[in-house]
Amino acid sequence: MQQLMSKESLDDFLKKEFPQVSKNFKILTASDQSLSMLMYITTEHLRPGATVSGPTMFLLADVTFYLATLSIIGPKSLTVTTNCSINFLRKPNEKNLISEARILKLGKTLSVGDVLIYSEDIDKPVAHASLTYSIPQK
Repeated sequence: MQQLMSKESLDDFLKKEFPQVSKNFKILTASDQSLSMLMYITTEHLRPGATVSGPTMFLLADVTFYLATLSIIGPKSLTVTTNCSINFLRKPNEKNLISEARILKLGKTLSVGDVLIYSEDIDKPVAHASLTYSIPQK
């Protein structure tokens, strides 16, 4: 697999196509089979018990794997999630989240992989997501 979109072009794509959420994210690294991101956590992402909400972690996993897939296939905005399963492993703190996506298999119509989510200052992952994306045909 060869990377078609750089970290900078992915960032531009996110800002153009998803301006409503792009301010919440910073792409840390982008390579041919992986991508890592930082999600800025604010009070709107917290739930009772001083922890980050599950939907917030799902959003991070989804955006991270979406961009990891696009980094290889190019800016196909109609690439969509067809499956996501997320396991919440431990309580995150109220700090920013860091995600690490891996593409395990990329075919002509599907991208399959996973995302580990970490909370700043916690060494072990707080969540693990398995995702499948449908890639639009030309």
